[in-house]
This record gives sequence, structure tokens and C-alpha cells, in this order.
Amino acid sequence: MSRKGPSFICQNCGAAYNRWQGKCESCGEWNTLAEESVAPPLGKAGPGKASGRGRAFALQSLSGGEIKDAPRIATGIGEFDRVTGGGLVPGSVLLLGGDPGIGKSTLLVQVAAALANLKQRSVYISGEEAVAQVRLRAERLALAGATVELASETSVEDIIATLSTGDLPRLVVIDSIQTMWTDTVESSPGTVTQVRTSAQALIRFAKRSGACVILVGHVTKDGQIAGPRVVEHMVDAVMSFEGEGSHQFRILRAVKNRFGPTDEIGVFEMTGLGLREVQNPSELFLSERDLGSPGTAVFAGIEGTRPVLVEIQALVAPSALGTPRRAVVGWDPSRLSMVIAVLEAHCGVRLAQHDVYLNVAGGLRINEPAADLAAAAALVSSLAGAPLPADAVYFGEVSLSGAIRPVAQSPARLKEAAKLGFQRACLPDPGRSDAPSDAGLALSTHGNLASLVADIAARGGKGRMRKEA
Repeated sequence: MSRKGPSFICQNCGAAYNRWQGKCESCGEWNTLAEESVAPPLGKAGPGKASGRGRAFALQSLSGGEIKDAPRIATGIGEFDRVTGGGLVPGSVLLLGGDPGIGKSTLLVQVAAALANLKQRSVYISGEEAVAQVRLRAERLALAGATVELASETSVEDIIATLSTGDLPRLVVIDSIQTMWTDTVESSPGTVTQVRTSAQALIRFAKRSGACVILVGHVTKDGQIAGPRVVEHMVDAVMSFEGEGSHQFRILRAVKNRFGPTDEIGVFEMTGLGLREVQNPSELFLSERDLGSPGTAVFAGIEGTRPVLVEIQALVAPSALGTPRRAVVGWDPSRLSMVIAVLEAHCGVRLAQHDVYLNVAGGLRINEPAADLAAAAALVSSLAGAPLPADAVYFGEVSLSGAIRPVAQSPARLKEAAKLGFQRACLPDPGRSDAPSDAGLALSTHGNLASLVADIAARGGKGRMRKEA
């Protein structure tokens, strides 16, 4: 039998090679290959050892017993329970990622304390901080009285042995998975092999004991969770904690969830006493609007089942460069390029010699195409110097032909706008049929983008648009 040689594994994507090389052919990154000693897979016999027989297990039918929803453990933190699908599922494993300092540890300390106050055993294992540091955070959050069990440990075998004694915990927080290590592999903590093997051992413990395990993961410079991508497939849910240091808002978003929706968001506000739930995100996102300024439009969006109103800001300025700049924050740059092309081709709006900047206020990231109409209105308003009505909301998808297509859940968008005091709405023409009769909004429908541009130009910016063109 040939002897297995060393393995060089890319620390960015997890690809394995039998020799070192400067560039990973799988992900294209340079100097990411590191030598690691990989242990034989579990259950495989080594040289000179007889292979053991497998254990027979019982098979069950597909239609066995009454089908019930997965039991949930509600934490009492409404925004967190919303994202997880109604609460934590026993035996599930969640992976939480986010930028350093965004508040991941703060959120999980609050979740563990909330469960402990409900007489549920909660264990917080920190591999990055000492117990005294975690206690200082708990005192700052006024949670020192919660019966959360703490430990500072990085050995996976010791952690599982400790958790298996006495009453099994209902929640286990591992902060973070990159600091864990196991004796079954010979490599440094944080390497791809250690992260994958440690996560696999903790997942086996969760499925066997019924405890819910939350793993904290580091992120790369691109915002992706560091380590092998296979870990994201192994866990039951992947959540991303988003936000910017300049904003006090934090967005908890489910990227993957086997027991709930993946389009729900939870909104928190970072305060001196930790993260506070935001029951009405729309009011918070619009609290600092600059009324009467050109280039701002209010978009009525949908995040999961919740309507959210957010301000879209645009700035169009003459460019001194041969290639004008296109910068966007909080929206898809490809959709911005498409909206600009439609304005150029079908509406006569000349932006080829202008720098274009687009920003979604509040740090929220918008993914739905219904924001096309609001973005186009903000761009034309900035170019024409004509402020949009401060009491109007915009939503609709723009097609390549310039037509404005209807979007889903128009009644929910209009009801949320009316609740916040808006008086009118600009929406696609077919959207009038499913609008609620009691919304109390004056509906301005448009079948194509050219009619919207004409309305904005008629507000006083027509001369400037001709001059800029």
C-alpha cells in the first residue's frame, strides 16, 4: 500500500493539492496553501488493521405517525425569533457570521441570558476571550444575574465531555469555531481541516443530545464566512449579522435556514445597554430624512413578510474623467447600470458624462428588483434638481424596454406607507387593481419610465435636464 504524502490545503476555499504552489487553481488566490496532516476518515481501518463491521440500524416508513412542526424554543427576543423561523429548533446547528466588532458576541450573550431566564440551561463557550471578559460584557448589558454557564476552552473533546455530564444544555454558544481544535487532526486551529473536523464533532453532539448549537464564524475581507464552504452545508442555518460602524442599526439576515424562511430580517439598534429590538424599522430608517432635497426617494420594500420603507439617495454630478464613476452602496451595481441604460435609451436622460452615486440610507441592503422605480426617480430628481414629493413612496420593476412591471404584495407596501403618514404612491399601472381601497393614498400609476421622467421634469427641472443633456 502506498504511503499517503502531505496534503496542502487552500485556507480560502478548502481545495487540496499534493504539493505546494503559489496560486490556488480553484479560487485563484495567492499564497493560501498550507501543509496539513489529515487523519484517516472515521470508521476507516488503517494499514494492518481489520475493517470493523457496521452497526445495523432500524429503518422507518415515510408516513410514520402524525406530522408535526418542529418544536421551537422561543428566546423572547422577537427579532431573533423572527429570523430563525419562530425560535430555536432542538438539535439544530446555526452558523452566525459578521464583521469584527459588529455585535455578534453581544447578541449571543443576550440570547443565552434570555433562555437562562426561562429556566433553560445555556452554556457560553468562548475561545477568544477569558471568562472575566465575558462577565464584563454581561455586566455592561445588565445581564450579570442570568444563570448562564461560562467557560474559556478550545478543545472540542473537552467541551463535548463537559457538556455531556449532568443535565444536557438547551443552548450552546461556541465563540468562535475558528479557535476550536481537535486531537483527530494535526494542524493549527483556524485551518480548513480543523474548522471542518471541529464543526463535524459539534454537529454530532447536537444531533445526539438535542441541544441547539450556535457557532460564531469569522468573515473574510469580501464579507464571506471564513473557512471551508462545506461547513455552511453541514449546519442547519446560516445567519449574517450586518451593519456599519457609522450607523447604530444592525441587520440579522438568514442566508440559509432548513426550519424557516431565508428572506426574513431582524433589525436591532446598538445602544449602551446592548442591542435593542426595533419593532418598526421603517420609522427608524426614515427618522433622519432630509426633506426637500433633490435626489431622494422613499422606497416601499418587502423583507420577508415585513414591509420596510427606506430612503434611496442619488447624486448625479458632471464628471471630469474619461470614464464616469458608478458607485453604489446597499444595492446591486448591475441593476444600477441597467436602470441608467434604460434612462439613456428610452427616456432621453443623458448620464454618459456624469458621475452617479447611489446609497440606501440606514445601512440596509436591498435585493428585490422592486427598487428600480425608486432608484430611477432619485437619479432623475438629482439630475434635474427637482425635489420629489416628501409624502410619496415609489416601487416597481423596470424592464429593459422601459416598461414598469408590477411587483408582489402591493397592498402591504401601501398600508405601511399610509401608517407612516405618506399621502401618495407611485407604482406600476397594473398595480391599481390589487391596491387596498382603504389605503388612503393617492395612487399615481405609470406604464413606462418615460412618463415618470416627464412628471419629474415638469416639477421645475426640465430646463436643467436639457442643459445637462
